[in-house]
Amino acid sequence: MSVARVIVDVPSRETDRPFDYLIPARLEGWVEPGSRVAVPFGGRTLQGIVVATKDDAEVDRSRLKELADVLDAVPPLSAELVELGEWMSRRWLCPLTVALQAMLPAALKGKTEKYIAIARGAEWTEADRLFDGELIAALERQSPLKLSTLLRQFPDQAGAIQRLLKAGKLEELQKVEDRLSVRTVLTVFAPSPERLRAALEAIPRRAAKQRETIEYLLAHPEPIAQQQLAEAVGTTTGTIKALADKGFVELRAVTEDRDPYEGREFPASAPMKLTPAQAAAFGPIAAAVGEGRHEVFLLHGVTGSGKTEIYLQAIQRCLEQGKEAIVLVPEISLTPQMVERFKSRFGERVAVLHSRLSNGERYDEWRKIRDGRAQVAVGARSAIFAPFGRIGLIVIDEEHESSYKQEESPKYHARDVAVERARQHGAAVVLGSATPSLETYAAATIESGAPGNRDAAFRPVYVPLPERVADRPLPGVTIVDMREELKLGNRAMFSRALADALQARLDREEQAVLLLNRRGYSTFVMCRSCGYTAQCPHCDIALTYHRGSQNLRCHYCGYAEREPTECPSCQSPHIRFFGTGTQKVEEALALAFPGIRVIRMDVDTTTEKGSHEKWLTQFRERRADVLLGTQMVAKGLDFPHVTLVGVLAADSALKLPDFRAPERTFQLLTQVAGRAGRHELPGEVVIQTYEPEHPSVAMVERHDYAGFTAQELRHRRVLGYPPFGRLISLTLSHEQMPLLIALGESFAAKMREKASAAGLTGSFAGGAPHALEVLGPVPSPIPRLKDRYRFQCMVKYRGDVDAPGWVAKTLQELAETTKRSGVTVGVDVDPQMML
Repeated sequence: MSVARVIVDVPSRETDRPFDYLIPARLEGWVEPGSRVAVPFGGRTLQGIVVATKDDAEVDRSRLKELADVLDAVPPLSAELVELGEWMSRRWLCPLTVALQAMLPAALKGKTEKYIAIARGAEWTEADRLFDGELIAALERQSPLKLSTLLRQFPDQAGAIQRLLKAGKLEELQKVEDRLSVRTVLTVFAPSPERLRAALEAIPRRAAKQRETIEYLLAHPEPIAQQQLAEAVGTTTGTIKALADKGFVELRAVTEDRDPYEGREFPASAPMKLTPAQAAAFGPIAAAVGEGRHEVFLLHGVTGSGKTEIYLQAIQRCLEQGKEAIVLVPEISLTPQMVERFKSRFGERVAVLHSRLSNGERYDEWRKIRDGRAQVAVGARSAIFAPFGRIGLIVIDEEHESSYKQEESPKYHARDVAVERARQHGAAVVLGSATPSLETYAAATIESGAPGNRDAAFRPVYVPLPERVADRPLPGVTIVDMREELKLGNRAMFSRALADALQARLDREEQAVLLLNRRGYSTFVMCRSCGYTAQCPHCDIALTYHRGSQNLRCHYCGYAEREPTECPSCQSPHIRFFGTGTQKVEEALALAFPGIRVIRMDVDTTTEKGSHEKWLTQFRERRADVLLGTQMVAKGLDFPHVTLVGVLAADSALKLPDFRAPERTFQLLTQVAGRAGRHELPGEVVIQTYEPEHPSVAMVERHDYAGFTAQELRHRRVLGYPPFGRLISLTLSHEQMPLLIALGESFAAKMREKASAAGLTGSFAGGAPHALEVLGPVPSPIPRLKDRYRFQCMVKYRGDVDAPGWVAKTLQELAETTKRSGVTVGVDVDPQMML
C-alpha cells in the first residue's frame, strides 16, 4: 500500500508535522495532495489534509494505521494551495493545519460524529430483549445510528447504551462529517410527449389533478421542481408522487445552488471609454496580463478617478486569455453596489464570497469556482483562497485597509498571500488605493526600496491616477476648530458650518453622509460626585451606553448590564453619560432638523442578513436625507446626490497607542471625503476636530497625500518602524500576572542572547543596516480581556535577520514551560493592530 502524509486537524505546535498513514486498496486512486481524509488519531477519528503521497514510510509500515475514509470525490485543495499553506505556516509562524483550514469553506470544516452499531457476533439474551427491546430493534433496523439521534429517540436509555457498550454487544464508531452539504431539490422529469399522452389516456377521469399535472407537463416539458409544479397546478406533492409511482413521470434529487442574489437582475454593462489618464494606467497592467507575466502594480488613484473601470477591463483581458481573476475588497466595501458592477459586466461568471452570506451560500459559491462555472471571484480577505487553477490577475482594492490582515490565527495578510499566489501562477497583481499604505507606497517609490519592507523582492510598479473622471474637482474641505466653537458659545455637536451645510442640503433636496467612528450612545458613564466610571468586570475597558436597549455594553467581551439610575459606588443620583456615539448623533439630528430622514449604519443596525443592502438601497432611492455611520460609510459608496460629507470627531483615533494611528486617521478622512461630489453636483466636506493643526487632519484639507506621507515617513525612519523596520508582536495571556512577567522576561532574554551572538549590536537610531531590538515585556494597551491579563513583547528588526526563525526557535525552547504554566502565546508577524 502507498503512504499518505497527513496534517491532522489538531492546531498545536506539538502535532505540527505530517503523520504517515497507509492508503488501503479501496481508497487507492482517490487520495492525492489536497484530499480531505478521516484518520484515527489518539483514540479519535479526526479530519486531516493529505500534503503528499509516497511509496515508502519513515517508520516500520507495520506500525502505521490506515486512512479511515476519503471525504471528497474531488480534493477541495489543489497541490498549489497546499504549497501556499506551507509557505503561510513559515511566514506567519502558525501550525500548518491552521493555514490549510483557513482555505476551506466553513461547510467543509468537518466535525466528528459518534455512531452506535451492533457489535459483530453480538448475541441477545431474553433479558436484553425484555429490558432493551425497543432500543435493539431500532439498531437492527438501522445500524450504525448516530448517537445523538438514538438519544433523542430513547432519552431514558443512556445508561442502557453504556451498559451494552461495556458488555461488548454494542460498539461506538466515529465518523468525520461535513457541517452541511449541497442542497438538493426533488425535480420532476417528464418523458416524451408520446408517453405523456399515453399516460393521459391511462389515467381515469376522476383523477382530475393527476390529469391536470400531465397536461401541464405537456405544455411545459422542461424539468421542474416538485413543489413548484404542485403550486402551478394547484395540487399536492402526493399527486406527483402517485404519478411517479405509476411510472408516468420521474422524480430525481437535483443539486440546486443557494444563490445569494436570487431574484436580482443585473442589467448588462459595456466597457466605458477610458480617459487618457486611465488609458495610461491601464496600458502596463494590460500588457502584464496579456503576456502572462508576474508583476505587481500600485494603482494610486484619487477617489473618483475610475480605478474600478480599470479593474473591470483588466479582468476582461484576463478572461480573454482563458484565465481567472480574483478581486478583493474590504468587507465593509463589499456593498451591493460593488457586487452589481462586477455582476453586470461579467454575469454568471462571477462568484461572490463574503461573511454576510450564509455558510450554505458561501459553500455553493465556492463550488461554482471549483467546478469551473465561475471565472471571477469577488470577495473579502479569504476570497484570496478561491480554488482557481489558472489565475491571471489578482486585484486588491483599498489595499491600505487593515481588514486585509486577519487578527486570529493564521494571522496572514491577504496582500502578501496575493503576491505569493500570483508568483506561483505567473499572474499580475493590482493594488489600488487613493491612500496606499506607507509600506506599499515606500516599496514602489523609494529608489533603494524600503529596507524594512516585508519582502525585499516586493517592488510594485507605481501607476499614478491623479485626476477624477471627467475632470471633476475634488470636494472643497473645511476644517472646523471645535475649541473656537466652544468659545463662541456653541455647545452643540454640530458646528455652525456643518449645521448650515446640512440645512442647505435639506433645502436643495440633496443628500449628506456623516461619519462618527463610535457606535452606541455615549462612550463612557461617570459619576460627577465621586468620579466612578462604569467598567467591564472582565476587561480593563469602559462600558459604552446604548440607549435603545438601555444598557451598558463591553464591545470586547459582550458583557452587558442595565442602565444605572444612581452611582453604584456612592449612590449619588448624579450619574452622567459622556462622549458621543452614533445613536446620540441620530437623536441630535432629529432635534436640530425636524423631519430629517436619517439612516444609521453601524454594527448595531447591520447585524441582520441583508441589512446593508436594505439601508443602502433606501439611501440610493433617496428615501433618506442623511446616511450616518461608522467607518463602514467611508468606503465603496457612490451616490450621485451626495454633495456633503461631515466628520464629527476627526481626531477620535489619533490618541490610540499605535504608531499607525496618524496614517489611519488620514486615510479614513480622505476616503470619506471622497464620497462627496462624485458626479455632476459639486461636493463639500466639513471636518470637525479639536486638533486642526495635526498633519493627519490639516493635510486632508489640501488633499495632500504626498506631503503627509513624506512627513510620516521621516518619523518612521527615525524610530525604525515599518517600512524602515519590521515587527513581530508576542502577546501572552493568563489569569495570573506573575506568570506572564516571568515568561515574557525569559523570552526577551533568550532573543537578546541570539541577537548578541549574531553580532547585532547596532541600534535603530544609529541607522545600522542590520539591527534587532526586543521591547518588553510590558502590559498590553488593554491589559485585561475576558478575565485574562495580557503582556506584550515586541521584536523590532531590519536587514538580513531571520527574526521569525529565532522567535519560533525561542518558543520551542520555552514550550515545556508554556505548557506547564497554561500561558497562552499569540505571535503576530508584521502586526497591523497594536492593541
